[in-house]
Amino acid sequence: METQNDTLSSVETGTDPRQVWEECLAKIRHDVSTLSFKTWFQPIIPIRVTGTELTVEVPSQFFYDWVEEHYNALMKKTITSVLGDEAKLYYSIAREESLVAPLEPGRADEPLRNARQVARAPFSPHAPLRADNLPIIQSNLNPRYTFDNFIKGDSNQLARAAGMAVANNPGGTSFNPLVIYGGTGLGKTHLMHALGNHALVAGKAKRAAYVSSEKFTVDFVEAIQADKVNEFSLFYRSMDLLIVDDIQFFAGKEKTQDNFFHTFNALYQVGKQIVLSSDVPPKELRGLDERLISRFQCGLTADIQAPDLETRIAILRKKSEENSLDLPQDVIEFIAANVTSNIRELEGCLISLLARASLESREIGVDLAKDVLRVVVNEVRSPVTIEQIQRVVCEYFDIPQDLLRAKTRKQEVVTARQVAMYLAKELTNSSLKTIGLHFGGRDHSTVIHAYQAVEDQMKTRAPYKQNIDNIRRRISMTS
Repeated sequence: METQNDTLSSVETGTDPRQVWEECLAKIRHDVSTLSFKTWFQPIIPIRVTGTELTVEVPSQFFYDWVEEHYNALMKKTITSVLGDEAKLYYSIAREESLVAPLEPGRADEPLRNARQVARAPFSPHAPLRADNLPIIQSNLNPRYTFDNFIKGDSNQLARAAGMAVANNPGGTSFNPLVIYGGTGLGKTHLMHALGNHALVAGKAKRAAYVSSEKFTVDFVEAIQADKVNEFSLFYRSMDLLIVDDIQFFAGKEKTQDNFFHTFNALYQVGKQIVLSSDVPPKELRGLDERLISRFQCGLTADIQAPDLETRIAILRKKSEENSLDLPQDVIEFIAANVTSNIRELEGCLISLLARASLESREIGVDLAKDVLRVVVNEVRSPVTIEQIQRVVCEYFDIPQDLLRAKTRKQEVVTARQVAMYLAKELTNSSLKTIGLHFGGRDHSTVIHAYQAVEDQMKTRAPYKQNIDNIRRRISMTS
């Protein structure tokens, strides 16, 4: 056991929190399994060191609760050995929807037990003014959300491209306002934060703020109560880039809508950028003033859809890399095939999988993934792969599998290839491009032609349809 003096001498030059935390990690590594270390300690980010106090950031409330419950004693022992007997450990939780200020400090043995979270509000009725009489702002943008860690796919391609264009030239494109719509958990908030962060870091906007429609409404009511409506309006109209999330919640709030209408007009008329999000396209919004809806429709409306299979796989790979985890490919594909609704649920399944593996000391594999996913989806199925379809089709037609990728035009091979392409499109979530690549690099038009040819044959030839049904059953039996 190191003495306090010996320990302090090792970090006396270490006001860099990364150095202190690396020393902590070196000790923790010997006390936990490799999986637990990668899952619960590597993702922790050191923020600052003040004397014998270390502040770290954890990714979520779930993450914090788990560390407190299972590793509280270890954290206390480690921080004490590195910073001395008076050491204290403070936590900050990174939220999905907004950046939160550091939590009130808790002792190392009772971290955050009585702490309260202090959310950063873009506007405050009592916000101090700058020398030019503009309110000092906190952008409320989460620096964790960037374009680099936003996985691009067919489901979000337009929205991401539009977001990047706006971030590089706020107010200077025809995409004003930019309205991004889609279901819950598909990445709207991530994209909006990424857009704002890029614009600020690149110097394209000096004043930017992210706010939810609910927060905008609450701040407006507080401004009325504090007789600060003029200051409230000045604050939002001083933005180069205003980002408002979930505008559908303006519904029924007439005075808030009226204020936002005038704020929108003031920004739009001087060429400032407005970015909005909603769960439906503007024309389908209910309970909003028609003049507001008209304004929302004068720019670009881009949707984000549920991610396809390839995008879900890419998201899981990215999350695994961020947490320094080496998930088996079959586990990634299994989760991606079974969790199809939204990205948030996908990430939740990954967290649950890691938690179960750590708690039960089990190896991460498909069997464990099945146990975890049974509480998420009603039916857990093994994903059908293009390779599996090719194998079954070739066995059925009694031809070598490599002929499906060859350039031969023999009729029996062409028939088998078209059937395999058809079933690949029917039974997997692979894109046309991906399917074509599995058949010797053929383009998407070939896949479309094959699909249509099989459809036509099935409509007119009963024996042909029977063959397809037989192959389908064989594939399901191998899943």
